This record gives sequence, C-alpha cells and structure tokens, in this order.
Amino acid sequence: MTVAGARPLHPGRWLGVPMLLCLLATLVFAAPIRLYGLQLPEPVFAMVPAFAWAVIRPSILAPFGLLVLGLFLDVFWGGPTGLWGLSLLVAYATALVGRNMMSGQSQPILWAWFAGVTAVAMISGFLFTMLDSLAMPSLLAVFWQFLVTVLMFPFAHRLIDRFEDADVRFR
Repeated sequence: MTVAGARPLHPGRWLGVPMLLCLLATLVFAAPIRLYGLQLPEPVFAMVPAFAWAVIRPSILAPFGLLVLGLFLDVFWGGPTGLWGLSLLVAYATALVGRNMMSGQSQPILWAWFAGVTAVAMISGFLFTMLDSLAMPSLLAVFWQFLVTVLMFPFAHRLIDRFEDADVRFR
C-alpha cells in the first residue's frame, strides 16, 4: 500500500538531484554580474540539503554528500580545505539532534529551526576560519551571508514536503 503523492526514496532522487542543484546554483551566483554596482549575494546553498536531509530521515549517505558539497565549496571559493565540509556536518548533526522536536511543526517554526541550524553552521565556519588564519573574519560579511542563506528556507521546506512520507519505516 502506498501513500498518494509520496515519492519513492531513491538515493539519486533525494540526495543526488539536490546536490547537483546546489552546485549549479553556486556556479550561477558566482557569475560576475553586477546590478547597480552590487554583486549577487553568496548564500550557502548546501544548507538546504544539510537541513532537509536530517529532517527527512537519518541516512549514512547524507553526511558523505554534505562532505562532497563542502569540499566543492572550499575548492571553488579558495577557502581552507574542510572548512565548509565540517561546518555542514555540524549543521547536519544539529538538525539531526533536533529532528524529533521538528516533526509535525508548522512552516514558521521550521524556518526558525533552519535559522538556528544555519547560525550554528555560520558560527562554526567563523570559528574554524579564525583558528586557521589567526585573524577575525568580517562580522558584517558573515551576517549578510547568514541572512541570505536563511532566506533559502522555502527550498528546504519543498524538499522536506516532497520526500517526508516516502519512507514507510519512519512513520
């Protein structure tokens, strides 16, 4: 018996496609496009799957996918190797710990959880950068990156809605 509207939980569909979309979105937003002298924002698109995969279901493949996304971000932006991989894994672990409290919550509450998990990832990245470079990164830049990343929540909510009921073992 299947649930109407539920998609099968195939790893290529709930892990591979969001990873590719995050990679493509990162490449598009890195284009040197300027509007009125301002550059496009640089949200951490990988926060969407880091949050959604933990809420959808625990998996052994999700942390490896986040590590790959994080290493791509490190290489692409020229940062220290492992910075974003570790930050995304910390975010995934935070969301995984709060998974039971998030289940069945409304969209505004999940958005607050997403903001909290994003804050944990950004603070982790800030501290890891400070330890690596022995200098303090710009707090204003971290705040703006946090703000535009939190605005990515509707994509995480869509991913959660799409696959939340797909695995009958977790109902």
